[in-house]
Amino acid sequence: MDQIARTTKDLGNVLRKARKARNLTQADLATLAGIWQRTVSNIETSASGAKVDTIFDLLAALDLELHIVPRSKMTPGELEDIF
Repeated sequence: MDQIARTTKDLGNVLRKARKARNLTQADLATLAGIWQRTVSNIETSASGAKVDTIFDLLAALDLELHIVPRSKMTPGELEDIF
């Protein structure tokens, strides 16, 4: 599952898709990550203001990792096709 996330909203969408792909509710994911369900909801709708530690807790709970790579030169239309 390779996804591009360039904004906090993109990151929230990626996390939501990963959670749903694993048939987890927000409450299930919150329990796995050791955070509140409301925090999962807030991050999925817009990760703005989320602590980096919390994002990493969610990634670990979803068995995902973060890769930092140079930004690709995709056009906005190509990005929309990914999501």
